Amino acid sequence: MEPTTLPAPPSVDREAYALRQVEAEIRKVIVGQDYLIERLLVGLLARGHMLLEGVPGLAKTLAVKTLARTLAIEWKRIQFTPDLLPADLVGTLIFDPKRGEFEPRKGPVFTHVLLADEINRAPAKVQSALLEAMEEKQVTLGDTTYRLLDPFLVLATQNPIEQEGTYPLAEAQVDRFMLKLRLDYPSRSEEEEILDRMLIEREIELRPILDRDRLAELRTACDGVYLDAKLKGYILDLVTASRAPEAAGMKDLAPLIGFGASPRASIFLARAAKAMALINGRGYVMPEDVKEMAPDVLRHRILPTYEAEAQNLTSDDLVRRLLDRVPVP
Repeated sequence: MEPTTLPAPPSVDREAYALRQVEAEIRKVIVGQDYLIERLLVGLLARGHMLLEGVPGLAKTLAVKTLARTLAIEWKRIQFTPDLLPADLVGTLIFDPKRGEFEPRKGPVFTHVLLADEINRAPAKVQSALLEAMEEKQVTLGDTTYRLLDPFLVLATQNPIEQEGTYPLAEAQVDRFMLKLRLDYPSRSEEEEILDRMLIEREIELRPILDRDRLAELRTACDGVYLDAKLKGYILDLVTASRAPEAAGMKDLAPLIGFGASPRASIFLARAAKAMALINGRGYVMPEDVKEMAPDVLRHRILPTYEAEAQNLTSDDLVRRLLDRVPVP
């Protein structure tokens, strides 16, 4: 397969330019973090919720807030705390004594971009309040179901679970996130620039780049990116190998993987690869797009066994082994 011979649709250059404008606006605030900024754009295009993990102080919240400010759409922030209640997220029914009936009071989840800040500092009953919203784009209050705004995107930050005062996210919750991003410390030169910028506190003016209609156009363009049947097969081979490595000819991986990726992984990996291709100015997906996005899509869906942990193997290590072993078309 020679994807480089395929002509890009005429709109690809225009869409890629718009994305570069968003990136340039974000970089007015964020120093470095190329990986984070690129993945935020991938999730935005691919309609995928994102989970950002890293120690405190890596600009996770700032990056999400900055992205939201570059979009001419509504966004809200919820600070997750141990005393938060599900009704604080989705809303509740309030009794109106004058009318003698209950009326809905909608929560902050009724927005376009929801920043769930430090989501793992709230217990599971609060986290689970987002399950219906993230999957079905709706919320049920009493006997009535209310549709959420379109677009609807959850951008959640969390500290590593080893940190004090954190609760692990349930598998059903984690699986609803298209991407899980793991962030690391900036380089010395980047941190020096951060220091220079932050010595004087000042408000940086950002201009909204994308409104709802323009974002819808970008997402439609992303849907139209060409994905060859051989690459679809490659995605399926990766995902199914994570569930049944022995059947895929990887007998040595079978004792190391407790649970493999769900069918959502196949869908999300295909969408993410399309988004990556569009960001790179191409109207077609290459194998490199799939391989680049696979760790972010699969790392939170592959659960290592105790045997793997005894060998100091993480889910990222297992994903790398799958990528090394599954043949590329």
